[in-house]
Amino acid sequence: MKRQLILEDGSVFEGEVFGHLAQTKGEVVFNTGMTGYQEILSDPSYCMQLVVLTYPLAGNYGINRDDFESINPAISALIVKETADMPSNWRNEMTLDEYLKMKKIPGLKGIDTRRLTRAIRQHGTMKGAICSMDVNPVEVASELRTEQLPKDQVKTVSTKNPYPSPGRGNRVVLVDFGMKHGILRELNGRGCDVTVVPYNTTAEEIMQLKPDGVMLSNGPGDPKDVPEAIEMLKGVLGLVPIFGICLGHQLFALACGADTEKMPFGHRGSNHPVKELATGRISITSQNHGYSVNPDSLEGTELDITHIALNDRSVEGLRHKSLPAFTVQYHPEASPGPEDANGLFDRFMKMIEVHKGGAVCQSVMI
Repeated sequence: MKRQLILEDGSVFEGEVFGHLAQTKGEVVFNTGMTGYQEILSDPSYCMQLVVLTYPLAGNYGINRDDFESINPAISALIVKETADMPSNWRNEMTLDEYLKMKKIPGLKGIDTRRLTRAIRQHGTMKGAICSMDVNPVEVASELRTEQLPKDQVKTVSTKNPYPSPGRGNRVVLVDFGMKHGILRELNGRGCDVTVVPYNTTAEEIMQLKPDGVMLSNGPGDPKDVPEAIEMLKGVLGLVPIFGICLGHQLFALACGADTEKMPFGHRGSNHPVKELATGRISITSQNHGYSVNPDSLEGTELDITHIALNDRSVEGLRHKSLPAFTVQYHPEASPGPEDANGLFDRFMKMIEVHKGGAVCQSVMI
């Protein structure tokens, strides 16, 4: 069955339906990873987005039980050039098409993804809709231009109630803004006694849990749409060590007086080079974000830049000058992608131990 993808600039791409048969709309973004479609599908940071895979083939190794980053995907649609109907991998349990049908996620294949990606790179991220062939593209494009993107993505994907992930080590409160399970796996793998809490948990409620450290997760959307989290961070900062990833990094910057801005088309993929300024070390990182910290806004704050993206010089890491807190824009837990930056979780553990000992944490900051 044919469907058309209509962008707000009036561009039309015709393709074939796979997965769930439904019409949908949202922000159209692209991911440059060659593998990892299962993790991309289940990453809550893609909430309400139509994701284009630039790699031409998807589904060739199927779907397995181990590589999910959430239980219920929040992605609006998957757009690809070609799908594999007969995947080959020893862990394969179902096809990509079967999984999308099970989770009621629309898919569109046969699309010229190179032309679509070039359009997004040239004009910036655009709203789009997957529609039946009988609709008027001009009318749909006009409606898309007047519609506002939703602002409740974090509320949609965050846990509704706190829950524990027990361990015998450091007690960490993990604030769920749209958490990838990879973050929880890294903390559990280091023996942490983790309590996952909703995005709107207050500073007082967090401190009542007696944490040794606070972890800020990734998540979807504009960080300025989560004012509750900014206020929470202002209350927690300085009381316990803080480590933030992606949206958590942006929220931390806002709480410290900096500003964030929307990027033309964002960073989404598993091959982004990032430089650590203190050492000159280059890491290849996994990224998924459409907003970044404005470097000029850091002047006059208590924040230092620790990492930059080599492709566009955007801010990829921050640390507080005097308090035990640091953040990164990229994903050290990978899933999918390289694990070059996985050691940041160990730095967080060391920071917690130093803080518990009553010493100054500056020596273990990045």
